[in-house]
Amino acid sequence: MQSADPLQVTSLVVRYGEKVAVDHLTFSVKTGEIYGLLGPNGAGKSSTIKAILGLVPADEGTIRVMGKEAPSKEVMNYIGAVLESPAIFDVLTPLEFFEFVASVRRVKDPSRLNALVEAFELRQYLKTPIASLSMGNKQKVAVIAAMLHRPKLLLLDEPFNGLDVKSVRIFKELLKMHVEGGGSVIFSTHIMDVAEKICTRVGIINEGKMVAEGTVEELRNQVKAASLEDVFLKATEEEEEVKSLINALSGS
Repeated sequence: MQSADPLQVTSLVVRYGEKVAVDHLTFSVKTGEIYGLLGPNGAGKSSTIKAILGLVPADEGTIRVMGKEAPSKEVMNYIGAVLESPAIFDVLTPLEFFEFVASVRRVKDPSRLNALVEAFELRQYLKTPIASLSMGNKQKVAVIAAMLHRPKLLLLDEPFNGLDVKSVRIFKELLKMHVEGGGSVIFSTHIMDVAEKICTRVGIINEGKMVAEGTVEELRNQVKAASLEDVFLKATEEEEEVKSLINALSGS
């Protein structure tokens, strides 16, 4: 019997009052895959990720993680998340926060934490209040906390925000090791060059709906585009607007 995909989202609807943020969205993420969830501002990317985590309610549809209905306490054990605005406790130090996460996630072996702290060069800040850290170091704290328990599924929303070049490279290598070990990733970003290089497959959403999905090569071939950026602009129907704006600027 074939096992279920690590993540299956079916006909998901998320509403905020009268506004439909996610409109009957369906997609799945396979084992060993980095799935790029792309779209313009307000397209519903973050709402989709928050619905998977149970941070916003799903008005319709189903979400299943490792074959189990989400959100639930059991499902959260399979997930690690880095949100666009990291959900970390500013009053704690990184060490206190990591100890809290390790306790909740039942991580008893300190070797994983030590390795991540060294990799992201955070040891000198372990006893500094998180509130006083730079944006980049706060992001490192969020990344380490997300990966500490070796989750099956990583949900990453603009995860490279604030990270320096060295840390981004290390993070990319960690993601590569994660999927090679059978893990899966949802990777949401506005940076098309990054998505094009690291994503196995992408789904482009606009106004809460899936408008294009496939490997980067498949999507480029479908619309005869040279890059994922071109695919994105065509799929979201922004290509002509961009051309008009550039023409207007060139004549100003």
